[in-house]
Amino acid sequence: MENPVDHSLDLGLVNYVQHPTNQNYIVYRFPDPERAASFEEELTKQNIWFEKGEAEKRGNTYTLYGVHKKDYKKTEKLNFLVEAKHKKPFIPFKALRYIVIVIGLVMLVLSVIGYCESRKKIASYNNATTSAKTITQ
Repeated sequence: MENPVDHSLDLGLVNYVQHPTNQNYIVYRFPDPERAASFEEELTKQNIWFEKGEAEKRGNTYTLYGVHKKDYKKTEKLNFLVEAKHKKPFIPFKALRYIVIVIGLVMLVLSVIGYCESRKKIASYNNATTSAKTITQ
């Protein structure tokens, strides 16, 4: 696994990697000081040993936390909790979120109605062709 701090293309899908030199450690990185402080606080609460450092890449300062692999499951949960605590909504305006949900539901209802109506037309067409065949025979 390559270190995302040194990687030229950072998609930001995960914020942890294996330590580049010691495979027994996992490195978590946080570009946001508030998230880093929350993560450090949670590590301290859980009595998980860690190493802290900083790295700068392309003008961004990352706070790095090295944690032993044996604590991976615990730190993964803590990482998710910290990310959820500091997460911003995808659609920031509450009214717009409800409008998107309503439009989606209306589209779903219209598609179900359209499907049912098309099935009725196909059934009536099949009945008409069947009765026409019986008349001609």
